[in-house]
Amino acid sequence: MSLLVVGLSHRSAPVSVLERAALAADAQAKLLQDTLAAEPAAEAAVLATCNRIELYADVDKFHAGVAELSTLLAQHSGVGLEELTPYLYVHYEDRAVHHLFSVACGLDSMVVGEGQILGQIKDTLARAQELHTAGRLLNDLFQQALRVGKRAHSETGIDRAGQSLVTFGLEQLAGREPVETWVKGKRALVIGAGSMSSLAAATLARAGIDEVVVANRTFERAHRLAEILTAGATGTVARAVPMDEVAAELTRADVAVSCTGATGLVLTAEAVAAGVADRTGAPVTVGAPRVPAAGSAASEASEASSGPHDTAPDTDEACPLGLSGDGAAVPRGVGFSVMGEDAVAGMDAATLEQHAAWVDNAPAARRDDPQNEADTIAALAAAVAATGRVPENRRRPSLVETGNVLLALLDLAMPRDIDAAVHRIEGVRLVDIESLADASADAPMADDVEQVRAIVSDEVAAFGAAQRAAHITPTVVALRTMAADVVAGEMARLDGRLPGLAEKERAEITQTVRRVVDKLLHAPTVRVKQLAGEPGGAGYADALRTLFDLDPQTVAAVSRADKINEPTDQNAPATDPNRGRA
Repeated sequence: MSLLVVGLSHRSAPVSVLERAALAADAQAKLLQDTLAAEPAAEAAVLATCNRIELYADVDKFHAGVAELSTLLAQHSGVGLEELTPYLYVHYEDRAVHHLFSVACGLDSMVVGEGQILGQIKDTLARAQELHTAGRLLNDLFQQALRVGKRAHSETGIDRAGQSLVTFGLEQLAGREPVETWVKGKRALVIGAGSMSSLAAATLARAGIDEVVVANRTFERAHRLAEILTAGATGTVARAVPMDEVAAELTRADVAVSCTGATGLVLTAEAVAAGVADRTGAPVTVGAPRVPAAGSAASEASEASSGPHDTAPDTDEACPLGLSGDGAAVPRGVGFSVMGEDAVAGMDAATLEQHAAWVDNAPAARRDDPQNEADTIAALAAAVAATGRVPENRRRPSLVETGNVLLALLDLAMPRDIDAAVHRIEGVRLVDIESLADASADAPMADDVEQVRAIVSDEVAAFGAAQRAAHITPTVVALRTMAADVVAGEMARLDGRLPGLAEKERAEITQTVRRVVDKLLHAPTVRVKQLAGEPGGAGYADALRTLFDLDPQTVAAVSRADKINEPTDQNAPATDPNRGRA
């Protein structure tokens, strides 16, 4: 059997695909069960975070395993296999071990060096043990990954290279100010009471924010988190509210952080617009009048993609999607006209093609380069067929720089909790997984990263050697068992020939025969264990079984006994019920 991992992450797939492929807890459990039911897999574990989905399995066939795991990921994520395949990566045997160890150390995280991934790996192992889908290989692998991650954080300065997504997200909202300075005098709304939301609330409290309001679907969990925050020595006031009071609390909040397991939007653009309306002294809108008839595809798309600067079309040449604007009233790059990706953010391919045709036929006075603009939108139309939607345009002047932020939003959920259209609301600043990925790409790498990479390489080599040595152990045990049976048989034959042999003499003969056998077996068994630790060492076990004509069933019986009696971790008893499949 061999280790195989098939997955996708922020490094291989756009956030829109990750968002659609996100797996809820019940979907993860079903995926594990179906993986074990598949022929190539004997063990399975799912590592699902906000920016990665990976399926680990112990398989007996590489190509069949890749095909089966890819198909299962597509089925349970709801993203078609043809669409998902270009974003999948595959790691096998030592490369799979190297990948997981790198993930555990934070080298593959969106924010390099963040330590939260260790908790997520621990949860992955616990889930696989609870569902009995982790056997010896995955138990050993994930426990070692946790140890490697802890070693990297304790022996190097990798923590200086990055922070948790929460800290990094707050830093992006704060801009040039330290987070501790930025939060002074502010009130925060935290939506959700899970691990990420709790971390966000605690981080805000430690930074010195004045008030934290926690909203959660289960009010008791929100209340418990608020009590913990209040009991801290930060001086932050904390209270809990039901989810149906989020809209009211949004009108008072300066910062809102959301990370729930919801499959739909928690904060719509309309709700956010209403939350900041009273602060501007003027009504804030998200949509605008549109030309297309109600119910048409273009009508629906324009509702999702129109913005606060839109003006009602009043000429025959108006954009069919209601995105046109008078160049004098709507400055180029700010409003929604022929130019700019803001005009088409969120549209599907068919709608984009319709918009491209309008741009291509627009009067010369309304655009600089009609062909270039039409080509751009046509390219976006082709791209959106694969990515699901056109990403929001984040290249406008930052509200942090202009000082006009009325409401700062941090969305750490996957799929997203906050409507991406809030980018178009005046005074609202949104940082989400997609913008964090963009920002982290330019983050400086610490020198300690190289040291962590060296640790990972050493640990991968050690893990491989240990696994190969463990692979040959049942063969060595079976060989010694066979030798003991030979000694016992010969002593029984001696008893038949010399029935009057004294017990003292018989014991001495038995001891002598055993010493001879042990000396003959010592050198080859020690050497074969050493050789087995090297790449390709598994072949020595096969050679040993062939040379000594060992019964395969005896070797298999030793392996089964090992798996049943071996504890799941260093402190667990040998009869741990979460051991996993034998």
